[in-house]
Amino acid sequence: MSMLSEIPRDPRHVVVIVGGAVAGSEAAAVCAERGLLAVVVEQNDRPFGKIEDGLPRWHAKLRDKEYARVGENLKKPGVLFVPSTALGKDIEVQALVQQWGASAVLLASGAWRDRTLPVSGASELEGSGLVYQNSFIYWYNHYPDSDFDGQRFEITDGTIVVGGGLASIDVVKVLNFELYKRALARKGIAVTSLDLEHAGIPKTLDKHGLTQEELGVKGCTLYYRRDKRSMPLATPPPKATEAQRAKIGDVRAKVLDKVIAKYGVRFVGNHAPSEALVEDGRMVGLKFQKTATIDGKLQALDGEFVDVRAPVVISSIGSIPLAIPGIPMKGELIDFASWDTGEVNGLPGVFGLGNALTGKGNIKDSRKNAALISQQVLENYLGVGDGEAPDVDASDARKAAEAALDQVQQRPVLDSVGIENLLQKVQEQWKRTGYDGDFDVWIKKVMPTGEEQPGQP
Repeated sequence: MSMLSEIPRDPRHVVVIVGGAVAGSEAAAVCAERGLLAVVVEQNDRPFGKIEDGLPRWHAKLRDKEYARVGENLKKPGVLFVPSTALGKDIEVQALVQQWGASAVLLASGAWRDRTLPVSGASELEGSGLVYQNSFIYWYNHYPDSDFDGQRFEITDGTIVVGGGLASIDVVKVLNFELYKRALARKGIAVTSLDLEHAGIPKTLDKHGLTQEELGVKGCTLYYRRDKRSMPLATPPPKATEAQRAKIGDVRAKVLDKVIAKYGVRFVGNHAPSEALVEDGRMVGLKFQKTATIDGKLQALDGEFVDVRAPVVISSIGSIPLAIPGIPMKGELIDFASWDTGEVNGLPGVFGLGNALTGKGNIKDSRKNAALISQQVLENYLGVGDGEAPDVDASDARKAAEAALDQVQQRPVLDSVGIENLLQKVQEQWKRTGYDGDFDVWIKKVMPTGEEQPGQP
């Protein structure tokens, strides 16, 4: 209780932030800088969110930078971290206001639910030939951990991936890295994903005097409903001119061409999934309808279908927020009364931030509610540039938090008795989880141990 005893009991606003990763930690830092007390409630042992579970592990340097930034934010005076506490399970959102006395609740819980593949029967086929991106990347990031006991996936040659954004690029790279690691291991050659990500597959094979044909690896194929110039790998500025849009199209095409060349990925554009191919209750491929952009609009071509058989289909068409008990939803997203402040409809004082607001699922969009990714950042993020990805600007995430906090600070402050009551609630959660308030000691305790083994997972 020693750390909590040092918290001033002076009346002030208290903000509970749900989710401790990029958006949540930035919001906590803003609270602390304004003199508010921030309580960060994180459902996992570790607060790193998509950085740890959605950003493939070959981004080691970027991961370390983001870990350090999150930790720096969560250790600021005036910020209390509460790990292993899930909203709707360990505590209800209404309790945060009514029992804890929070002046406001900021939802920074991210976007972890995959959009359903748009073919009939998809919901019944998951796990039977159909895999979704988030669980797949989570497995990839954690299977080397010595204590990993989660869902496992078998990497199968000839897998097809449906999608077109940054996450789908990550998925196809994972597939080919695992396939080539396994094939090279059979020849007594040990490589890691980081080796392949850095050097690329063709150069790695050349180094060992091998060819794709000799290894017998077919590799994966990425299918996208538009052409490569339309892939959402870079975003034009608002009110972009035709010249600017054309330049963005050039960037998108250039990046994808580099991914294809460096990582042995095949790409098929203008194919939209139309129907699941099913045998004995298992998905064995997809029927695609060909498309074309005509007069600036994507159109399905009548009667032009193609059946593509595959041992596994991975859907990577986007992430949306998970439904949280007590939080109203409108379609795929949280029901917001205001998109400017992110206030949730029917829950005064409850706001959405980052990916919980935008419905997007990567760390750049978590920091920036509207993403504008430069060619340099994009290429380095994808591993096809020449340098390290620079730090991501946090200014937009801070602006989003400040918009909510401006409204919060118009409300009455929590008095000294209320502050004491809230700290007791925090102490109860700390006792339940075994956390004692020392962030660095806790992280060292709960970080997984293990290392990637070359070859077959």
